[in-house]
Amino acid sequence: MLLGIIFSVIAGMAMSVQGVMNTRLGEGIGNMEANAFVQGTAFALALIALIFWRQGSFTALGSVNKLYWLGGVLGIVITLTVMLGIKSLGTTVAVSLILISQLLVAALIDAFGIMGSEKIAFGWNKYVGLAVMCGGMLLFKYN
Repeated sequence: MLLGIIFSVIAGMAMSVQGVMNTRLGEGIGNMEANAFVQGTAFALALIALIFWRQGSFTALGSVNKLYWLGGVLGIVITLTVMLGIKSLGTTVAVSLILISQLLVAALIDAFGIMGSEKIAFGWNKYVGLAVMCGGMLLFKYN
């Protein structure tokens, strides 16, 4: 569990920093150009990492649900929309909205067991937590 917490904190920090970096890169070379560069470098580094750290096999692709193959497609959506959100709203408000929407969608995935996830109840206290997060985001935006 501790490793999960550490990895999650690192992911959150990296996403915020990457969002700003990608936004600034997009301002310098264009959003789609930045997106292509970011995705291309990530692909190249993933291939290098694959050489040293293998856990499975591409031959198993045929045995997984074809819907899951579209996970990579979301990369362009995520990178581009984070860049545009930060450019339009600023880092804090954009990342706040991103976190709130991530939490809401994750809660729906858990509550309904979507894509094979274990069902986890979403009670009133979690709705209150979302409302508090929304209030915090509004305080950042309008103060």
